[in-house]
Amino acid sequence: MPGTARRPADWASGMSEVRTFKVGADDDDIRLDRWFKRHLPEISFTQVSKWARTGQLRLDGKRATPGDRIAVGQLIRVPPAEPPAPEKAKPQRQRPVMSDDQIAFAKELLIHKDAQALVINKPPGLATQGGTKTHEHVDGLLDALQFEAEGRPKLVHRLDKDTSGALLLARTSRAAAFFGKSFSSRTARKVYWALITGVPSIEDGFIELPIAKQPGTGGEKMHVDEKEGSPAKTRYRVIERAGNRAAWVELQPFTGRTHQLRVHMAAIGHPIVGDGKYGGQEAFLTGGISRKMHLHARRIRIDHPDGGRVDVKADLPAHFAESLDLLGFELEAGDLPLDEVKFSETPEGKKRAESAAAKARRKERKGERRGRGRS
Repeated sequence: MPGTARRPADWASGMSEVRTFKVGADDDDIRLDRWFKRHLPEISFTQVSKWARTGQLRLDGKRATPGDRIAVGQLIRVPPAEPPAPEKAKPQRQRPVMSDDQIAFAKELLIHKDAQALVINKPPGLATQGGTKTHEHVDGLLDALQFEAEGRPKLVHRLDKDTSGALLLARTSRAAAFFGKSFSSRTARKVYWALITGVPSIEDGFIELPIAKQPGTGGEKMHVDEKEGSPAKTRYRVIERAGNRAAWVELQPFTGRTHQLRVHMAAIGHPIVGDGKYGGQEAFLTGGISRKMHLHARRIRIDHPDGGRVDVKADLPAHFAESLDLLGFELEAGDLPLDEVKFSETPEGKKRAESAAAKARRKERKGERRGRGRS
């Protein structure tokens, strides 16, 4: 016997049977799909459309479509609902089992370890993370550096594949969040060493040139773009010079744009030695100097989640050290005093100061209004 429309809870017991419902006065002249939405919301529009296409949805015995208007007293035939498909368990991504050689290699990279942080000295040629055709990377070695921690270490920043040096890893989620905030607020200090072609006329200066992705490179290459680029600031200091042929410089990025140091040095006419991507043929020196990239993350200094600081220096890779020796540079001259940067001078510090000042002004104005109200 046909019945009036019932709520899903009443209808659930008959979901496996054909059901018939009589259109009530409140549903007169509405669309059939609207009726389903009102009375059987658990049946999707896709399912209703499928029933209509296969002729299973009927109105007074005739084939119906979701857009048909219904009238009081008409009978709606609702086919049995299809049982929900069992949820497929998502396959767990299995990381490859590491060989003894890989484990030993990963541990050899370690130059600092405490309860919250690790620092490794990444060799040139090893990517930080995997990608297309990139199977060897730091991320794939992190299981070997878990030690007594509950989980594997977490990457909190990156170095280019051909850039060597200090790479910070967080050992806990709390440390990862803390370090991430330090990088975003620019309170972390990163010092790089680079060998560049030629010698800048100003030996201690800043490069402030906006950087953007270069069109037509698929995001693989950056360039200076005064109109569309994001602000980028780099400090450089000449450590030693080899006549006018080359210079050993310290670089400090004050922003974190992709390939920032490489783009900035090439833009001022002194590309990093070995960086053919941005310097072309001018980026290579003769006389036995390696053609590999000469850019090294020498030092990282960052506040520690438990107080104090992580302050670590990473030794040069062999090719870089050999090039310095060939050019007659003294390794001991490399570590220049690290200038202190007050938090109030960082972008995050300035933002907080401006917010606090605005809050104080609002509070002052509010006090003034209250004072006028009492007078």
